Parts: sequence; structure tokens; C-alpha cells
Amino acid sequence: MTFDYANLRQHRPTIVGAGAYVPDIRMSTARIARIIPGWTPERIVDRTGIHERRYLWDIDDDTGKAIEPARGDGSVPTSGVDMSEIALRKALQAARLRSASLDAIFVVTCTPDRPSFGQDAMALHRRLDCRADCYAMVFDSGCGGTMYVFDMVAKMIAAGAIRTAAIVGSNFTSSMVDRDLYTQSIPLDGSDKSIGAFLSAYVFGDGAGAIILQGEDDGERGVVASVAGNEHLDLVFRPGGGALLPPCSPRSRPIDTAFVVNGALVQQSYLRCMRQSLDHVLARASTPVDAVRRYYMHQPNQRLLEHFAASMGMRPDQLASNVARHGNTSSAGMLILLAEDIERGAVALGSGDLVAFAAIGAGAHVGAQLVRL
Repeated sequence: MTFDYANLRQHRPTIVGAGAYVPDIRMSTARIARIIPGWTPERIVDRTGIHERRYLWDIDDDTGKAIEPARGDGSVPTSGVDMSEIALRKALQAARLRSASLDAIFVVTCTPDRPSFGQDAMALHRRLDCRADCYAMVFDSGCGGTMYVFDMVAKMIAAGAIRTAAIVGSNFTSSMVDRDLYTQSIPLDGSDKSIGAFLSAYVFGDGAGAIILQGEDDGERGVVASVAGNEHLDLVFRPGGGALLPPCSPRSRPIDTAFVVNGALVQQSYLRCMRQSLDHVLARASTPVDAVRRYYMHQPNQRLLEHFAASMGMRPDQLASNVARHGNTSSAGMLILLAEDIERGAVALGSGDLVAFAAIGAGAHVGAQLVRL
């Protein structure tokens, strides 16, 4: 189903709230390189531009394993759902809406607290005391999933199926850090080469972001153009845990549960797919690159992000970026960037500022949007 968002006068999907949560623990590149040997700190910074990443759980320097914090009274976040709840409540507050207004909560994550039955979304539904008929679903996706789901939600709102929805992106990888696991490698199919798992420990960080989309009758604000699609690329390997390779299987290896990034393929596909998706939404709205106030894009690492931005002809002031200090926060990244920009006044909801989103990741999902705030 295709919508002409530019001329839509009723049920136009509009961002009315945004919120984010980033943990306090700062894991420096020097420290993570000592915990997970593979590259030197200098090489990590040179290749990725990441100086630190934020962690919800700390890591034991001697054992190289995550330290699970004591569960308290809930005032201090200790889980992915906790991070998501903070981000979502901030987004609702910014939108001046109560949770009862929500028709749907869609959580996009590949690191859920519990892997089955959509339980992270159901936990948010329960904690916010949402209506019984408010959808609560988890989308098992990574970096590209948020904008992919954004496209779906925008179509639902434009069709009048729902009016108000929350999209929450969450990444919680610190609990999975394990020296024994992330110093292993996996062979590439049909090749004599292998890929080390340590890169994942170097690039990913924790955090959650949320936006509220609502159907408005304002012809000036809202989604101008949107696109989503699929690329069948194994950008990240993690075959374990499913019915074909359950944890109890004698065929299962510990490395099968690790996130192993195919860095070379990420670099190739990122440049191609991001350009295609951004070109599409800009062309649909006859909008030149320099007319967009801010770009919120998936950030595999700082180097690749800057290289892509330069290839598109973006000015430095147009590019929102936090990966150098937050790490790659996967599906949460673009939403955290927006919330941070709003908080510091770089853009404002209700201003009509023209912004763009774009992402690709994991399996791979691709999505991009052009939006007037």
C-alpha cells in the first residue's frame, strides 16, 4: 500500500513526542580492548572512531564477564525493559499524552530481556497500564528495524487503522559481554576466512529511544515520504537459540549465541542501501540534500557514517551523531539522536523543521523517512 504523504490532509503520521535513555557507565575503548583482546585501542579508534560506549551493566576486568547488578526497587534501571520504559515515558511526556492514548506499542530489538512471546512489549504495556486493545508487539530486528517499522506504522495511521502509536528501539548488549565468547571466531561459508567476534564488543553500546506517532489533520507537519524494504544479507551472524539450533543441542556451540558482525559486508551494503533509500524519499518530495535540517541515520561507526555523509554531500551541521561516545546502539540509535537534538534545541517538535531518517541492519531491514517535525 502506497500513500501520497505530501498531499495527505487527514490522518497524517506526525512525530509528537520523543524520549531516550542512555546508561551512565562509560566503557572506554582502552578498557574494552583490555577486557576483550583483538585490536589495540589505537586501531579501534582509527577504524571505528568510537572512543567509548555506554553500558547498563559493568564488566569484571579480571574475568571478562558482565556483572549483573542487584535488583532494587526499580528506581535504577537494570534491564532492557527498564531502559525502554524510561524512554517511552519521556516521549509520552513530551507529547503531553497519557498511556491510555496509545493504540500500539512496537518494540524493535534483537536483545530482548526475554526472547519469546513478545514479553518485552507486554511488560511495557503492563507497566504503563495501557488499554487492553492496545497492540503490544516485539519486532526481532536490529539497526534497520526501527525505520522499517516506522514505515509500517505510518501506513497504519494514514489508513486510519490506528491513531497513536509508540515505536521503541532498544539495545542491551552489555549483559552478553563475555571474554571467552567474544574472543572466538566463526568461518565464513564457502571461504577459508573466519570472522572474529570481538568487533561486536568494540562497537555496540546500550540505550533506548522512543517516538510517538499520531495521526494529525495538519497538512504542514508529519511524514512527507517513507520507504521500507528487505535486503537478504547476513550482516550479523547469530544462528543459535532457535528450533534448528537450540541451546540444548549437542551441535550448539557457545559462539552460536554471540553477535558476530561481518564488517566488510556492512561497509559495502551500508553505502549502497543507505543511498538508495535516502535518494528515494528525497526524490519523492523533490527535496535536495541541503534542504534537510538534520539527518538521523544508523551509525555502524563514526568513520563509516562520516564517509557516507560526505558522499551524499551533507554539511557537517546537518549530521546528527553520537556513536563516538555512545557506541552503536542499533535500533535505538536514530531515536536517541532525535531526542537528544530536541532536548538541546537543535530541532523542535511543531517547528516544521525538515529532518530525515535512514537505516539498514541485520537480516537486513531497510527504511527511510522524510519528516516535518
